[in-house]
Amino acid sequence: MPDALRLFGLKAIVTDAVSGIGEAIVRTFVKQGAQVLAIDAMASGIETHFRKLGGVTGVALDLRAADFPKQLITSAKSVLAGLDIVVANFDWHGESPIADSDAAAIESLQAGMMSRLSGVLDAAIPLLQKSPAGRLIAIGCLRSVFGRDGEQAYRNSERTLHNLMQSLAMRCGELGITANFIQPGAVMTPVSRRVFSADRELRDHCIRMSASKRLGEPVDIAKVALFLATDDSVFVSGAGIRADGGIASN
Repeated sequence: MPDALRLFGLKAIVTDAVSGIGEAIVRTFVKQGAQVLAIDAMASGIETHFRKLGGVTGVALDLRAADFPKQLITSAKSVLAGLDIVVANFDWHGESPIADSDAAAIESLQAGMMSRLSGVLDAAIPLLQKSPAGRLIAIGCLRSVFGRDGEQAYRNSERTLHNLMQSLAMRCGELGITANFIQPGAVMTPVSRRVFSADRELRDHCIRMSASKRLGEPVDIAKVALFLATDDSVFVSGAGIRADGGIASN
């Protein structure tokens, strides 16, 4: 099979898929031969967003509903009739960037991450068991979720996600399912663009803190997701990949 079709015949779910990182992952997966179920919120327009792109079915669901994971898997069975890859991608931005001193916001964020991600990933396991190479992939918080004084909270969110994916990796290893995550840095999604427009000092701080001295683009994260979705990562599980341009020395 040529390299251009590294996901040929595979079936994937991508959540929060109408823009930003989710959209980039959908387009990258389809380009590599996957059939993708793209999920987003009820008013997102996801049903028609990819109408000119073959291999994608857009479905609108209530992402915050208690039974969202069940609805998601029901849609996967109906649309895909199987499942190989799940990319759990959500927007974790609050009303304002989180500071290290905001204990309540940090606790709420971490609880929300654990609940929403574990709900989706747990629900997918029975379907992924039937795949010859099941993949669970979670996307962590963007740097723009946190303020200039939120570096420790940002890293704590990474540790929270790492613990979850390590637990899933141990549960799923003998089932042939890998569980990994991507920790993005400051990536210019539509939401983070609004954050940086309102706080240019935060934008400049993120650029200074990156060894690459630039902000990331959604496709930078999509390329890492592609690696984790393919057989190239078959012996990688319970791991996180930072896609943040590197950390500049102080």
